[in-house]
Amino acid sequence: MRRLIVTLDGPAGTGKSTVAQRLAKRLGVEFLDTGAMYRGLTALALHRGLAPDQETDASLIVELARVNPLRFNWAEDPPRLLTGSIDLTGRLRDDDVTRHVSDVARLSGVRRQLVERQRDIGRQHPRLVSEGRDQGSVVFPDAEAKFFLDASADVRARRRADQLRAAGRTAHEAEIRRQIIERDRKDSTRDVAPLICPEDAENIDTSAMTLADVVDHLEARVRERGLA
Repeated sequence: MRRLIVTLDGPAGTGKSTVAQRLAKRLGVEFLDTGAMYRGLTALALHRGLAPDQETDASLIVELARVNPLRFNWAEDPPRLLTGSIDLTGRLRDDDVTRHVSDVARLSGVRRQLVERQRDIGRQHPRLVSEGRDQGSVVFPDAEAKFFLDASADVRARRRADQLRAAGRTAHEAEIRRQIIERDRKDSTRDVAPLICPEDAENIDTSAMTLADVVDHLEARVRERGLA
């Protein structure tokens, strides 16, 4: 089987997960949502009463990641995130998880474990679209195609608010925008695997593009290169 790894990186709220999921279907490959793994671990840490923003709990969160390996149920579409018998999928977009996920993602011990798990997935599923913040720069530096999606903070806040409302949740756009800007700051300044656009990735500003436009563009770019 010919390998095809397509990476989609970018800041919070650019619609990477939805784009990656739809692109994977278009290309007939699998979909890996690595951001869900950090969110899932954050949800688990909060459930255990740990404080991700406190240094005193950092080693406990790293240990939590070690003894509670995250896995996807690939029989579902999109795959659901599990640890043991616990299904974490329903917690991934909750406000408390969103507030603290960057605090968990900055922990080097956590990143080492999840990066290795993501590479394992790439070996087991060598044809996939993988989205996150360090996929093209760290996890799959030799990916066949790399893209970096970006958009203004205002546009990203509006999109995230619309997504939450569509799911029947309350959404305060100004607060979402504040959280997005704060997460951008944390993600781009952390010591381990900061958010960057890989030098060999195509940088795409999606502010004026519809979801369908983005998916169409990425599919065309992959097919232009004879990769699909």
